[in-house]
Amino acid sequence: MVPEQASEIENTVRAVLRDVLGLSAERVAAFDAETPLFGALPELDSMAVAGVLTEIEDRLGILIEDDDIDGDTLATFGSLTRFAMGKAVH
Repeated sequence: MVPEQASEIENTVRAVLRDVLGLSAERVAAFDAETPLFGALPELDSMAVAGVLTEIEDRLGILIEDDDIDGDTLATFGSLTRFAMGKAVH
């Protein structure tokens, strides 16, 4: 994956978290690979997970199957971004 594409996907994941969860741009901009998400962000509850994944699908033009998701997918910002990158290149 070219660095520009990786950066675009990371920016898309940030935008989805900001838009779907109603987080401030400053807060999301401060996320790094180790920033915990599910279980750490009260805004990211089980109902919001579906919205986040659907929005990532729509914005990146990818298909996410239920089988693709496991407990680690939304554990951190880095794991969610790596997941989105992996789906985007397949």
